[in-house]
Amino acid sequence: MSGRHILITGASGGLGAALARHYAAPGVALLLVGRNVERLARVVHECRAKGADVRLLVLDVRESAALHELIAKADAQRPIDTVFANAGVEASLGPLGEAEALDDVLAQIRTNFEGAVVTVQPLIDPMRARGQGRIVLVASLAGRMPLPDQPTYSATKAGLIAYGEALRPVLAAKGVSLTIACPGFIDTGMARTYRGWRPLQWSAERAAATIARATERGARSVSFPFALAGLVALGRVAPPFLRETVLRRLFAVDVRTEARAEAAEPCCDAASPRSITYASKIPDKKSKSEVFIEDMTL
Repeated sequence: MSGRHILITGASGGLGAALARHYAAPGVALLLVGRNVERLARVVHECRAKGADVRLLVLDVRESAALHELIAKADAQRPIDTVFANAGVEASLGPLGEAEALDDVLAQIRTNFEGAVVTVQPLIDPMRARGQGRIVLVASLAGRMPLPDQPTYSATKAGLIAYGEALRPVLAAKGVSLTIACPGFIDTGMARTYRGWRPLQWSAERAAATIARATERGARSVSFPFALAGLVALGRVAPPFLRETVLRRLFAVDVRTEARAEAAEPCCDAASPRSITYASKIPDKKSKSEVFIEDMTL
């Protein structure tokens, strides 16, 4: 993997952190994006201990203009060959079917869909011009089989799948692969606020290794756990009343305002995204109104 430059969003924990650790090795450069500086710093230290060259960007992916500009700048300085659009949040209807809070709805749309699109958009033309590259969109099995208690989350993942499937042939014609990852339940930070049945849950490390293998072989998509993915495929052809009954009985969930909880996590305030701190080491304190990125300028 020597000479690689890999961008991962949502890298401060869960699947994103596991992907970073999976790829960390001598000769590999990682650009890790996340919002929680303390958690992101721990991941950076782990990856550097494995010999990787790691830079970090503490930024909310909903800061679209800043994210787009910084990724374009990073690619111009050192071409990015692989990008994982992984950042995501989730929420659910209330216990009695109450509508999701507007803040939760908007956070999911802007993080899960807009954030992913903005992450890959500045890399599309450079990768096509170079005739190579790998783009990975981390969606969900919920995008293939929408969950009744998570309409917005399911819709954002379905939208991301549609975006990837539409874009894939355009990229393939120029030698760039696009892989859509549709995981089921993964033991991540989001699992802490999820109340419901989580069948066949995988560890973040196992999920990361599976997605990485699919990425390296240029797979069109990868869905897991495989038994659950098979049930989802069967469910798509089942009578709607039967499918909906099973989903309501077995997959009723209550996510305790994950989208807002994530937004309130202690991290930098990205309200002034052009305020750059040059760091010879990773900052170890919370910083307000600053975006940390090492050895980069706008």
